[in-house]
Amino acid sequence: MQIGVPRERANKERRVGAVPASVKVLVDWGWDVHVESDAGTAAGYTNEAYIAAGARIVASTTEAHNAQLVIRVGPPTHDEIALIPEGAILTSLLNPFVGTDLIASCNARKISSVAMEAVPRTTLAQAMDVLSSQATAAGYAAVLMAATESPKLIPMLVTAAGTIKPSRVLILGVGVAGLQAIATAKRLGAQVHAYDVRPETRGQVESLGARFVEAPTQAGDDGGYAKEVDDETAAQQQAILADYVAQSNMVITTAQIPGRAAPRLINADVIERMAPGSVVIDMAAKSGGNVEGSVLDEVVEVNGVRIYGPSDLASRVATDASAMYARNVQELVNRMRPTDDDAPNEASIRLDDEVVGPCVISHNGAIVNERTRSAMGLEPLATAAPPPTEEPISTSEESV
Repeated sequence: MQIGVPRERANKERRVGAVPASVKVLVDWGWDVHVESDAGTAAGYTNEAYIAAGARIVASTTEAHNAQLVIRVGPPTHDEIALIPEGAILTSLLNPFVGTDLIASCNARKISSVAMEAVPRTTLAQAMDVLSSQATAAGYAAVLMAATESPKLIPMLVTAAGTIKPSRVLILGVGVAGLQAIATAKRLGAQVHAYDVRPETRGQVESLGARFVEAPTQAGDDGGYAKEVDDETAAQQQAILADYVAQSNMVITTAQIPGRAAPRLINADVIERMAPGSVVIDMAAKSGGNVEGSVLDEVVEVNGVRIYGPSDLASRVATDASAMYARNVQELVNRMRPTDDDAPNEASIRLDDEVVGPCVISHNGAIVNERTRSAMGLEPLATAAPPPTEEPISTSEESV
């Protein structure tokens, strides 16, 4: 079975879909891995390291996409989808509930598209949870970015020239990214406050040595995600948080609600109360932003306060972010391998698998993910015409 690992070409993307350690595992499974030349260079992985792991280096993105299983980080372009053989498997971050035009392109070529961000958030799937692994990297990088851009020292220092007070850091949103941001800021010596609408996060915040902001809370949904609050509760939150924001030297916001615009946590009038030189990192800028005035991948300055909306935080620590991502993919692909010793050693899509199934967006010329079908205006599968009655696709030479 042939695996292709193309070089990512999106702006600011330094990560790579497979690293030498994961390539070695794929090769040990008996698979042929083709890595595009310099695919891992920006993440610190050389062509020589891939060759030592058993991969073959190919010269072009055309060769890297010409495989039975293509492993990427970011969504391919329409032109790159056209390079993937019909019937192949594409494993990538695909933004499948918004970027439905790319899913349609995959479906037209009968490509089985597997969206890594759709891995279920369950105990069984923890080793495949790309959202958690990349949020860990992003939360860490957000604090380092804030520390670099701030004109203040972070820790308290007692010197002959006087005592320097520690920087005040506020983290809004205590998911994986928020927890990593808290831990990193504490290691740097900051005075850290944090808030999340979910009351169960208090213990996590305090276990890391930060102080939980006393503002209204409510239980999360069945999946553990925060739920949108009503207007009255939101107003109470913002009134309490405003003072904490105004007194902070650095603010990092991470609050997002799956499938919806990011909740507004900081309004423009609160930004105006912050001291000049303060830094705000809005990690939710891509989904609308937690901070009024934030712009994706731009710096907005308001009265000396700088608001950042970076999209490349995980990519800033590409070596380890790639290693975690590659391990997530490796574990997911392992679930696509045959369980029968007599079966061909090839990956195949099994929609009844409790981890793989929810990640599959298109398969056998049909959109099989209900949420994507809804986003595309298609009928639910329960009432839609049945998909083509073909055998489950196997990425053998005959099927591609």
